[in-house]
Amino acid sequence: MDRPLEGLTVVEGSAFVAAPSGGMTLAQLGADVVRFDRIGGGIDHGRWPLTPDGASLYWNGLNKGKRSFAVDLGDPEGQELVAELVARAGNLVTNFPAVGWLSYESLRARRDDLVMVAITGSHDGTTAVDYTVNCAVGYPAVTGHPDDPRPVNNVVPAWDLVCGQMAAVGLLAAERRRLLEGVGDLVTLALADVALATVGMLGNLAEAEVLGTQRDAVGNDLYGAYGSDFPTADGRRAMVVAISPKQWRGLQAATGTTDEVAALASELGVDFADEGERYLARDRLRQLFTPWFAGRTLDEVAGALDAEGVCWGPYRTFLEMLDEDPRCTTANPLFAALDQPGVGRHLVPGSPLAFAGNDDRGSATAPRLGEHTEQVLAEDLGLGAAEVSALVDRGVVATAG
Repeated sequence: MDRPLEGLTVVEGSAFVAAPSGGMTLAQLGADVVRFDRIGGGIDHGRWPLTPDGASLYWNGLNKGKRSFAVDLGDPEGQELVAELVARAGNLVTNFPAVGWLSYESLRARRDDLVMVAITGSHDGTTAVDYTVNCAVGYPAVTGHPDDPRPVNNVVPAWDLVCGQMAAVGLLAAERRRLLEGVGDLVTLALADVALATVGMLGNLAEAEVLGTQRDAVGNDLYGAYGSDFPTADGRRAMVVAISPKQWRGLQAATGTTDEVAALASELGVDFADEGERYLARDRLRQLFTPWFAGRTLDEVAGALDAEGVCWGPYRTFLEMLDEDPRCTTANPLFAALDQPGVGRHLVPGSPLAFAGNDDRGSATAPRLGEHTEQVLAEDLGLGAAEVSALVDRGVVATAG
């Protein structure tokens, strides 16, 4: 069984996270994704973390399974090659400025049913990146601990990642419309709108607008329900979440605090079957649970919590995750151990989507910059060997060497 997007070709012009992650999502599902970059690499080609030899693990991580076409984007001849490649593929995802030769109007002149997804910073076209969007939508103000008023940014570029997935969905939606109606489309997607839509969907916007309240930072506690982190005897930490009645009963049974919790509920005159009441009493509840965790190692905590079906997780560094978590191994079908040129052998994830009847999750290595330039020119654009050599000699395109 082929992967679901086999036969779909997508051209990608991109940098950093949103567009590359969207293109890689399509590639992992079987699409032929051709990323074009300027000769020598774009502004993200050397981004940290780097290997001792200077290979970007960041760039390799976001471009797995794609083909790489290196071209002089400032040369009209190079622009012509990219434009023709886009026309033949019929699909483009980009977060480059969609102006001039890369505008939808210009590209559509070559193919009327072109599908193009153009990612911008804000809906009005002004520049924004994940870090400038995140700071402006309220979440850093409620992230961190209540005894420290400083806002805390999220290390994960969540808006970029969600934006990338929405770009993939947008392209597939427009491609389906083309299949049914024979028309192309320009799909615009603003990174800031991804964040603003999320603020609205999660009720944070209405909380401010309707209730007129500003939520406080609550550290690692789970807002509106019971969830908290606890230190263990061996210097580790565990995050425990008790949302469902079963999870709440399991936590009390594992920690031997059922009677104490009932006494606290009686003292406060509340019913802890209501998750909101558990949240309001979280500091008192933490006092009941903390000694149990503090008196046990993480392994002992794990055994007791697992025996009662408690929902929990250990805090880990990346190194600890790699060393301890069986989900982060090739025992998980998500991963394959592959040799990445310039990097070495390491775990490479494929798509988190698992389709019945197909074990191929799309794990692949990233291309070397310009690795497929000659192939793109010859097979995708139909140029002869002499024409390809002439383009390389004139510096219009470049190969991987």
